[in-house]
Parts: sequence; C-alpha cells; structure tokens
Amino acid sequence: MNFTALEKKIGIVFKNKELLTEALTHRSYLNENPDAKLRHNERMEFLGDAVLEIIVTEFLFHKYPDKEEGPLTSLRAALVNYIMLSQIAKEITLDDFILFSKGEAKDKGKAREVILANAMEALIGALYLDEGYDKAKKFIYEFITPKIDIVLKEELYRDAKSWLQEIVQEKNKVTPMYKVLGEKGPDHEKEFLVGVYISDKLLAEGLGASKQEAERNAAQNALDKIKASN
Repeated sequence: MNFTALEKKIGIVFKNKELLTEALTHRSYLNENPDAKLRHNERMEFLGDAVLEIIVTEFLFHKYPDKEEGPLTSLRAALVNYIMLSQIAKEITLDDFILFSKGEAKDKGKAREVILANAMEALIGALYLDEGYDKAKKFIYEFITPKIDIVLKEELYRDAKSWLQEIVQEKNKVTPMYKVLGEKGPDHEKEFLVGVYISDKLLAEGLGASKQEAERNAAQNALDKIKASN
C-alpha cells in the first residue's frame, strides 16, 4: 500500500515503511490472507499505548500544576480512550490505510471505532521506533493533546456513572444501583448485561466485555434517556 497521502497528512515520512505497514495491519486481514508475509499490529499497539500514556501524562502534569492525581487521571482517560482516538483517526483519514478483512471493513459500529483507536496507538508505536521519542511527542502534541479543550468544554472527563449519580441523587435523593442481569460467552469472550436501577425501577441496561464496561454503558444509556425526556 502507498502511504504517501497519510504521511503528508501527519507531516512525517517513515524511513522504515515496514513499521508503518505493521502498525496498520489488523489481525483479521491475516486471517483472510494467510499467505501475506505481514505481522498484525497488536505488539505495536502495546508499545504505542505506553508511549501515548507517558507523553499525555507529561503534558497534563506540566499544563495543570495545581491539579491532583485524581483529576489528572480523569483528563488523561478522556484524551486517550477509544472514542477520542477513533475520532482523531478519522480526522487523519487513518481508516483509508488500515488492512483488515472484508467483514471488518463493512462494520461501522463500535468494533470499527476500537480498530481505529488501536491503529492510532500502533501508529504511535511505529513512529516511536522509526523516528524516536521527540517525533512521537510532536505527533501527539499536534493531533491529540489539543483535544484537551474539547474535553474541558464538554466535561468529557466526567464518566457516565458519576454524571448519573449526581443527577439521580439531586432529583430522587437515592444512589443508582447496578445489577448483573446476565452473561454469555466463553471466559475469554464473555459479555455482561447490567441494569441500572433507581430504587426498584429499571432505568436502563448496558452490555460490555466486563461488568465495569457494562455498568458504564448502562449509565450512558440512562443519561441518554433522561436527556431525551427533557
């Protein structure tokens, strides 16, 4: 694949194109093309995740010298979660360059967003290996850390469960309760269904690969319902 347009978009020309190819190769592509002499991007994603975390942590540490660990952690989570990273990936047209299966290519839901976010982390990992820490930092400071303004303006650092608890406590004088309603799948691919309740009334349900994720999704669905009814 020709990456010239992507390199022009991000302002970086890779010396080792194999690193970039690996960063943008999803496992599903190799499952569909077993003869392709390529490596999938999960190792690169592992590296990029660590590079991204230290650089964003450093950025926030210096930008907000008066903030304590808790608020800084919330800001970092909002900057590097899959939703934010997938949006940035779309802005730099990264999805035009990812190699994945035909089935994955058709998916436009959450699974696609996760793939995009993972590819962003893998891209950062490849950039770190090819160009070094300073270039990786420059890329993150150009495309990711500026999103802090949106995070603050839209209060994205506040997770759905905290938002819902504040609203319910103010209106109903009780704390939302979460209950696991069901689970399915093998241990390594388990999916949980969680309900969020006000007293004994079911407000909303949420699915997730963990109980915590299912709770967050239930809280977000509850917030969406509350917003729609206002």
